[in-house]
Amino acid sequence: MAGLRDGIQSAETIARLAETGAIRTDRPLAADQIQPASLDLRLGSRAYRVRASFLPGPARSVRDQLDVLALHEIDLNPGAVLETGCVYIAELGESLALPPDLSAATNPKSSTGRIDVFTRVIADRAREFDAAEAGYHGPLYAEISPRTFPVLVRPGARLSQIRFRKGQARLSDRELIALHASSRLVTSAEPSIQDGVAVSVDLAGFGPEGLVGFRAKRHTGLVDVDRVAGYPATDFWEPLRADGARLLILDPGQFYILASKEAVHVPPDYAAEMVPFDPLVGEFRVHYAGFFDPGFGHAGAGGAGAKAVLEVRSRDVPFILEDGQIVGRLVYERMAERPGVLYGAGAGSNYQGQALKLSKHFRA
Repeated sequence: MAGLRDGIQSAETIARLAETGAIRTDRPLAADQIQPASLDLRLGSRAYRVRASFLPGPARSVRDQLDVLALHEIDLNPGAVLETGCVYIAELGESLALPPDLSAATNPKSSTGRIDVFTRVIADRAREFDAAEAGYHGPLYAEISPRTFPVLVRPGARLSQIRFRKGQARLSDRELIALHASSRLVTSAEPSIQDGVAVSVDLAGFGPEGLVGFRAKRHTGLVDVDRVAGYPATDFWEPLRADGARLLILDPGQFYILASKEAVHVPPDYAAEMVPFDPLVGEFRVHYAGFFDPGFGHAGAGGAGAKAVLEVRSRDVPFILEDGQIVGRLVYERMAERPGVLYGAGAGSNYQGQALKLSKHFRA
């Protein structure tokens, strides 16, 4: 597709990519499927229970690996329950025929990360997850592994999203400092900017009850990923409240929803992503779902900064988090053009202006 500018491609360009065949679909795109800087990916009709996660490597397709590793095939059409602790590979309804100067990256959707469904996208001949090289032609598959709640999925369910990138789009630290000076990317008075903008955890408490987060309950019912406000939060979550010490001990194997101390702002001409935290600083993982669209927390799109909700899991040992501790970094990238509709300006933005918020599946 000729005439693309460098940067993260906007909703309008994504629509043109679909019209010209660079994005191919097994059914027409839904009206709300294109986001300001990304496209929601839909599950297809088949999934496979596999023995283990895998990458196909440069000489194989995902199908080649499924022929060896699949334990059984699952028809998603009537709806299928994916169990915790198991690994599944699902066909996606979108495939790619990218031009040679356009690459793609994927990430779980916010609602997917907040119910602790570990998912990442695999392309044929891929050497890494969640990436399609420039010029990639071929199908896409989702690896899905529910970690806390069993989930009910069906064709069309959206667990992942994809961004399209041309050229070098990421801002340097010097550029981030300048952008923060003009647009205040986070509410910290003196943010740490080093390979991105630092984000810290808030354990001081929100509201009169001093809520700091939620810990997922074990042995719950299932979550239908397409059902909005369908479940009482108390059936799935235990509230956590602040104490005088302002710290939280993360238990291995437990899943937590916390929030950032800073409010985050993504200006309209930029997109952001929460990058994995340095494991040398702590044995925990934060933020499975990392994309922040243009307009997130932007005053002109219904927000005046918004907290980053943190999906947190300790790895192998108990770990103490303290109030204000840095838990992640936001990297910003230039948009190729400003999207016509910003995050929060439409009815489909579930988390604009958020503080501490569970996924859309739960009632307060």
